[in-house]
Formats: sequence, structure tokens, C-alpha cells
Amino acid sequence: MKKRTLQAKAAKAEKDAKAAKPAQRGAKDSVGTLKKLLKRLSGRGRRLLAALSLLLALVSVALSLLIPVLVGRGIDCMIGMGRVDFTALKPYLVWIGVSALVSGAASYLMGLVNNRITYGMVKDIRTEAFDHIQSMPLSELDPRPVGDTVSRLISDADQLADGLLLGFSQLFTGIVTIIGTLFFMLSVDPLITLAVVALSPLSLVVARFIAKHSYKSFRQQAEARGANTAVIDEYIGEQKLVRAFSYEKYSKQLFDKTNLNLEKHAVKATFLSSLTNPSTRFVNSIIYAAVAVLGALSVIGVIGGGLTVGGLSAFLSYANQYTKPFNEISGVIAELQGALACAERLFALMEAPAETPDPVPSETPAEGDGRVEFKDVAFSYSPERELIKDFSLNVKNGQRIAIVGPTGCGKTTLINLIMRFYDVDSGEIRLGGVETRRMKRSELRARFGMVLQDTWLKSGTVRENIAMGNKNATDERIIAAAKRAHAHGFITRLPNGYDTVLGESGGTLSQGQKQLLCIARVMLSEPPALILDEATSSIDSRTEILVQDAFAKLMKGRTSFIVAHRLSTVRDADMILVMRSGRIIEKGTHEELLERGGFYRELYETQFAHEAEV
Repeated sequence: MKKRTLQAKAAKAEKDAKAAKPAQRGAKDSVGTLKKLLKRLSGRGRRLLAALSLLLALVSVALSLLIPVLVGRGIDCMIGMGRVDFTALKPYLVWIGVSALVSGAASYLMGLVNNRITYGMVKDIRTEAFDHIQSMPLSELDPRPVGDTVSRLISDADQLADGLLLGFSQLFTGIVTIIGTLFFMLSVDPLITLAVVALSPLSLVVARFIAKHSYKSFRQQAEARGANTAVIDEYIGEQKLVRAFSYEKYSKQLFDKTNLNLEKHAVKATFLSSLTNPSTRFVNSIIYAAVAVLGALSVIGVIGGGLTVGGLSAFLSYANQYTKPFNEISGVIAELQGALACAERLFALMEAPAETPDPVPSETPAEGDGRVEFKDVAFSYSPERELIKDFSLNVKNGQRIAIVGPTGCGKTTLINLIMRFYDVDSGEIRLGGVETRRMKRSELRARFGMVLQDTWLKSGTVRENIAMGNKNATDERIIAAAKRAHAHGFITRLPNGYDTVLGESGGTLSQGQKQLLCIARVMLSEPPALILDEATSSIDSRTEILVQDAFAKLMKGRTSFIVAHRLSTVRDADMILVMRSGRIIEKGTHEELLERGGFYRELYETQFAHEAEV
């Protein structure tokens, strides 16, 4: 059984690695994604921070642009060999120092503001994405690889933050620098300035061409990273099975495949983005050389109005500052391609369909009314495979209903429908006479205590895990619930008893011990109704008898649904439903069904014979 489970997980992981596609996409292009990011930037709090960042950028750039003018005038104070006007030079040196100091301070403060904008924005996106996951229907979540979803919330969000931070840091200053240097260059020599402006678009053309091709590679890199994370999550989480069945070699082969795919896309994306800087630098070098030649000709009087040596020095500095932002912005654009590709994956997750909203106003059954009615219910997980059809059932208040049948007949699916983890395709389910879709989900689920075959314990103390059933419970009630679940004994033997901190998924506890803690959690909550889905499957026979006795007391007067494969655990049920291919084919008590000699008796005798052989 375990080997089949591992093979199924391996097949699923390999399928995810090949596909590596989000289940649904939101925006398909970088422009649409960028608009969504800008919309989030335009919020009131961030709008003020963005304005402050722009103001600081103006101060920093204006003072940095003032320095070349001061340097040029200082140079003109040096008339010749041994002929320096120190009196005129001194004020320029002081202003150069003050300008550099204030410009640096403004740049530092701008960095702090940009950090606040970027990480605050990414924190909100990550929070919104996590919150949206809580509201997504299981039909949307189940097909998604867990590792890919985790990769979107962590790796993609971090990549987005890096890209946005670089964008805010260099985009504002770059734009202001271009405008400022143009103004200063025009005031010095309009003719040479026109030559600079005419050549500048070459940088943007080159950057745009590269960015267009790199965006696709960055998106493929993000998807490959998600697939790689999914494989890691799959096999690290199942290390016991991997080692038990000597799957280390296979898991390494699959990891190497996804890792190689990630490397391929990462190298391609990085290579394409790295072309931007040298390409734009080459164009900028041509512009700088053209300014130097034209400026020199102006100094010697061949063309223009005759620049001074100090004026040429200032102009060359401005030309360098003017072309530098083009180079930086080109780098920012390349970096933003990766950020936008990651943002697209995050938005695709956030825009996936959510659960239908709870009705307003909602209806609530009478307290203690545990009647459950299925009326002409039809449901399937996929349209091409019919599962439950024309299913009807009336459960009286306080009845214990056992659901049995072969694997895949729809037993657990019925539980999913009662709890509205999935909604019926047609028909209706009523609780206490109220159609469950007319109830708030929280109200519906609060009426049921669930113990599932698959246990889940959070990272925290034993006490915290049991108290999930009732957050306001006292220590006495927590201990009493543990005793009723027959978990108190092993808990007291733990290093710190109820204060023992459990690792992820229960740490080193056995499967049976984890199950007992989950049972204690339900014992503590004392819900109006119970759902037990193979609740004692991982517990030894002696403890199972004790737990079954505790459940019998807990179920007294409560409507209860018991899903079981071991038919010995359902003998005392008020009614046993025998399911096959999504339909009830038999129902009655244990004795009635045995006397009838139908499918239930066949299941019982087969199981009894197998247990006798064992």
C-alpha cells in the first residue's frame, strides 16, 4: 500500500515537473501586471511615500547636477601655470562639499523610503495571496502542487521585492537626472545637446528589444522554480517512504531533471538580461565620444559659440550623467522582467476563483437539531467521471450512521459535501431543516467535530494542539479531554509533558499518537455532531476498544457519521449505509444486513476471513 502511495506521489511530482503551469492565469502580459502593481502603489499611504521619495530624488539629483557647474567654474579660476585665483576658488570648493553631503543624505533617506514602499507592498500582496488561499475552494487547491504554491508565496514574492526595490531606487533618480541634465546642457551648448538627444533613443531601442525576449525566459524560470520546489516538498516530506523503498536514486533523478530545467531557464534569462548593460554602455560610449569631439571643436572655435575648458569639463560630466540613467533604467527594465513574471504568478493565484460568498442574510438551524437530509444529490470531481447521482438520505437527530463500501465508492465524498468542502452539482443537503448553502460555512462547520484518517498537528506544544478544539479551555479540561482520548499516558511521558513542543506535522510522534491528539481535540470541543473518517485506523486494537468506548459516550444524543473500512467498528451503528459506485445499495443495522446476505455480508465475510487468516 505504501509503495503504491509513493509511486502515485512520484507520478504526480513528475507530471507537475513536466507541466509546471499554473492552474489558471490572471494577466497574460507584463503591461497588465505592471498596471496592477501601479494600482497598489497608488494607495493613500504609499502615494505619500512615493511623493516623498520623488522629492528626495529631486534634491539628490539637483545637488549632484550642481556639482559639475561648480567644478567647471572652479577650473576656470585656474587661469594658467601658477595663476590660480584661490579667493574665487574657495567658495566653489565649500559648495561642492556641502552639495555632495546633502545629496548623499537625501539619497540615503530615499533608500529608506523606497524600502518601506517595496517591502510593505510585497507584504500586503503576500498577505492577500495567503488570505485568498483560505477562501479558495478545495476544487481549486487540490490540483495545485503544494510546492509550487509555496514557491509563489516565498520565492516569487522575494523576487518581486528585489525588482521593485531596484526600480524605485533607480527609476525616480534616473528620470529626474535625464530631465535635469538636459536643462543644464541646453544652457551650456544647445547644438551639442541636440546631438546627444538624437543618439540617446538607441539605448532604449536596444533595451526594449532585449526586455521583450527576456520576459518570457523569466516567466519560464519562475515556473521551473515552482516545479523544482514542488519536487523538493514532495520527497522531503516523504523521506521515510523514499528510504523504506530505496527510492533515493529515482527521487534524485527527478530532482536533477527539474533542477536542470531550472538551470536552463535561469541561465537563459540571466544571459538575456545581462546583455542590456553592455549594449547600452556601448551606445553611451558613442554618445560620450561624440560630445568630447564636438566640445573640443567648440573650445578651439571651429564650431558653436566657443566653450571654455571648464564649460567642456562640465558638459562632459553632464553627458556622462545623462547617459548613465539610460544604462541604469535599461538594467532596471531587465530586472523588472523577472519581477513582473513573478508578480504574474502571484496575481494568477490571487485571482483564482474563490468560494461563493456566504448568503446574506443567512439561516441557522435550531440549537441541537442534528437532522441531516440528502435530497437528489449529484456530484462528481470531474465532468467526465460520474461519482454520486440521485443520492437521497434522511438522518434523524442523534442517529449514528456508518458508511461502508469499497475504496472510491464515495464515502469520504459524502463527508466533504456535508461540510461544504465541495458543493453539490445538483440537489441539496439540509441540516436541521436548513439548506446548507443558506448557512454560513463557519456556522455549519462549527456544528461538526471531525477526526480524519490523515492527521494534522501544527508546530507548537501538545497543549496548543489539543486546545484548537476550544481555545478558551482551561488546563483541567484539556487534561480531561486527553484522558478521555487515552492520550494522557503517553503525553506525560514526553520530555515536557503537555508543554512539549511538537515539530512540523507532529515531529517524532507515532501515527497513532498523532491520531489520539486529534481525537482529544474533538473530545475537548464537544461538538453538536460528529464525523469520524477512519478515526481509529492508526491505533492499536487495545487502545481502539477504549477510544471506541469514549466515542460511544460522546456520540450519545449527537448525530454522528462514521466512515470505516473495518466493519467490526460499525456494529453498534443505528444504521449502516453500504455504498457502491456513488449509490446506497443497502441500508440497515449490522444484524439486518448480515441476514439479508447481500454485498455487506460479502464484505464482512471477506474481511473476517482475512483477519482469521492473519
